[in-house]
Amino acid sequence: MLDFSGKRWWYLGFSMIFVVIAVVALAIPPRLKPGIEFSAGSSFTEKFEKPVDQGQLRDFMKGLGFADVRVQGAGPNTYLIRTRELQGAPPVNTDLTGPQQPQTGEIDKIESELRAKFGNVDRQDYSSVSSTVSTEIARNATYAVVAASVAILLYISLVFRRLPKPWRYGTCAIIALLHDAFVILGLFSILGKLFDTEVDTAFVTAVLTVIGFSVHDTIVVFDRIREKVTHDPFIPFEEAVNASLTETLARSINTSFVVVLTVIAMLLIGGVTIRNFLIVLLVGIISGTYSSIGIAAQLLVVWENNDIGKFFRRITGRAPAPEAEAA
Repeated sequence: MLDFSGKRWWYLGFSMIFVVIAVVALAIPPRLKPGIEFSAGSSFTEKFEKPVDQGQLRDFMKGLGFADVRVQGAGPNTYLIRTRELQGAPPVNTDLTGPQQPQTGEIDKIESELRAKFGNVDRQDYSSVSSTVSTEIARNATYAVVAASVAILLYISLVFRRLPKPWRYGTCAIIALLHDAFVILGLFSILGKLFDTEVDTAFVTAVLTVIGFSVHDTIVVFDRIREKVTHDPFIPFEEAVNASLTETLARSINTSFVVVLTVIAMLLIGGVTIRNFLIVLLVGIISGTYSSIGIAAQLLVVWENNDIGKFFRRITGRAPAPEAEAA
């Protein structure tokens, strides 16, 4: 049987390093680069016939008056361009071989300038979101994450209600989820600063998926702990946690490994439109597997042994309470 609980401070300290890095990254503006769904604007993908440098394209767009333009590679000679909300956009993939339609939309004027500068271009897609819609989407996404966390806390507390202080299990699971969320947010904050990676609705969907995966893994571990404690009420809690983690370790790693292989394969062959979704899944599954073992279960031991209270008593020099000495 592996002694996970005996090294709990190593696991928690290792996790704290990543949380601190994430908090620092989120504290430095811009914290996250919102996608078109979370901030009013327009985005369109252009495929160029001739090779075009990304920096040159960005400078050209700024010269057209789009100072806040974002240009991101989306394939060979293909770039995703995000600007302020454009007006009067025509249908996507207008047939240029037939009768020409009057160019009244801003996107048409942009494409005319791009053709004059870089040659033929082909618009792959176009989308635009107003400020009212983006605000509503951001609010609903926040509500979804909060509602999922509250539901998880209530569910776990209800399932483990026959154990002493069942709310501890739900609280530890939520803390593990917050760890996973901070790791993902910190990563995308760094990617946004370095590569202009944006946060969109697919990002929120992936985060909710990671939450479900992580909680599932945590509940499996907690359920095994419940079996140990219920079967032998006098077993030391640390021993029950170690035995439970030892028995579920192979299952957790094998399940996560298969999912990670699938996500990596999709990253290699999938398109740019689902890349952020897959990155969140990849990082979240790895972090979620670790948090179930190294955070959620270890926090239960810390809480059961009152390690935090003992730590502060050492610092302040206060003697433990009489009932603690008797125990």
